[in-house]
Amino acid sequence: MEHYSPPYTITDEILALVASISEKLGRISTVHALETKPHLRRNNRIKSIHSSLRIEANSLSLGQVRDVLNGRLVLGEQREIQEVKNAYAAYEKLPEIDPFDLEELKELHGIMTQFIEDESGMFRTGEEGVFRGDRCIFVAPPAIRVPDLMEDLFSWMTRSKKTLHPLILSAIFHYEFVFIHPFADGNGRMARLWHTAILSKWKPIFAYIPLESQIERFQDDYYEAIAACHKEGASNIFVEFMLHQIDQVLDELTVQIAEDDRQQSVCVQKLLSVMDYDIPYTAAELMERLQLKSRNALRNNYLSPAMDLNLVEMTIPDKPNSRNQRYIRK
Repeated sequence: MEHYSPPYTITDEILALVASISEKLGRISTVHALETKPHLRRNNRIKSIHSSLRIEANSLSLGQVRDVLNGRLVLGEQREIQEVKNAYAAYEKLPEIDPFDLEELKELHGIMTQFIEDESGMFRTGEEGVFRGDRCIFVAPPAIRVPDLMEDLFSWMTRSKKTLHPLILSAIFHYEFVFIHPFADGNGRMARLWHTAILSKWKPIFAYIPLESQIERFQDDYYEAIAACHKEGASNIFVEFMLHQIDQVLDELTVQIAEDDRQQSVCVQKLLSVMDYDIPYTAAELMERLQLKSRNALRNNYLSPAMDLNLVEMTIPDKPNSRNQRYIRK
């Protein structure tokens, strides 16, 4: 029996980009660096969610997304707020995902579209197309073919995962998934989530690399690469596009980590590690979290340096010694 294999060619450009990405991953100890920087991990996760939703026309700002996830009241469309909550719940599952299990894909789609889509966690039953404005630029395969097409795609991934580099396999999957368009809604979000899931299975650091932010910045190029592959009948152009984005985002991550290291002393890093964004803390609460006994030590070694770096602020800055004073991580 002949097995399905997506049409693609491994070009010299693809090989060069894989080598460049692998070298950057090996040269910088990013996994260790992010393990010691929970604030960067969370911030990058929020950026990923915001960007992935923004690509799909969610209008909430990055600050509003952060407020939703911190449990604050946000004035906005209920659907958009629910999309943020769903996406965060889905991305939190990344360490547990088996990206080669088709049933898990449907389960995660159920999380991603909970309360906002009737056909949540199941393949579409209607016909779908991709529109730009009022013009249909792509008609997806008939709904009756979707289950078999997805079975073929996941069978190919399972056969190829030991012989095809994850950087290439994940990009081919991303394009093929978008082409099949298996769900009534959430296809773009799921394609980007699953791309990240495949890569993070290979290198856990990818769970906290905001690749979606890079795609959002080059959104027109993203859709043009997909359209070019539809025309060519192979995924090479899209694979090269995605590898370029990963290569660039690794450069930015290196700068981000280096800048963070320069800014933060050991004490400041420790302080930030016990503070969530936008949550007010009393001095007593921080001393307990840091296991400190001296209020002077807290002020001189932790709070003052953090406030000097504009990383923490007082809720009552004009009355620094107020009994109602709280400290917020920015």
